[in-house]
Amino acid sequence: MTDKIKHHLTDALLMAYSAGTLPEAFSLTVAAHISMCDECRARLGAFDTVGGALIESCETAELSSGSLEATLNRIKSGDMGKTPAKPMRRGGILPAPVQDYVGGDLDAVKWKPVGMGVKQAILTTSRDATVRLLYIPAGAAVPDHGHAGTELTLVLKGAFRDEMDHFGPGDIEIANEDLDHTPVADIGEDCICLAATDAPLKFRGLIPRIAQPFLRI
Repeated sequence: MTDKIKHHLTDALLMAYSAGTLPEAFSLTVAAHISMCDECRARLGAFDTVGGALIESCETAELSSGSLEATLNRIKSGDMGKTPAKPMRRGGILPAPVQDYVGGDLDAVKWKPVGMGVKQAILTTSRDATVRLLYIPAGAAVPDHGHAGTELTLVLKGAFRDEMDHFGPGDIEIANEDLDHTPVADIGEDCICLAATDAPLKFRGLIPRIAQPFLRI
């Protein structure tokens, strides 16, 4: 799949992921892309190496009382700010990091309809951002919208096209306040995406705006 991926992560996202500073929802989406993309996995390795060298060159500092215990508790709870980028599991549609959140592959996803055949499944993460699986029927469109923050959309199956380009499996679209778009799934196959946002979308149509609070988009 890697040789067909043409839309990759930015250096800024990879560096933030390496440092463990991304919101959990973004960290999961980045980890999922990295598990599918050899190029971004190699770039991440370079940033991890640089980060390790910087840590080794820093002066030592005294730890506060209870630091070790607090760190161990964070490890046990999984709250370490960085979702591991595990390799793809053979025969599955969902990347391994996403399967860990869902509890399995597509057959374990608890879809909820949002209208026009589109379905979503919101994954449980920290509250500073949200992430969801989206199922878009072949040929269907997501309502026209803009962004109040950043949206990362990773294609897991099928493909979609919008005002920016065409996005297939493994491609990730990075949208911000400058982009208004209407993603449309390709005719030949249903599209499944992983989408993370740190602010509500800005829908243009009245009906999507009315439904937005209930759909948590």
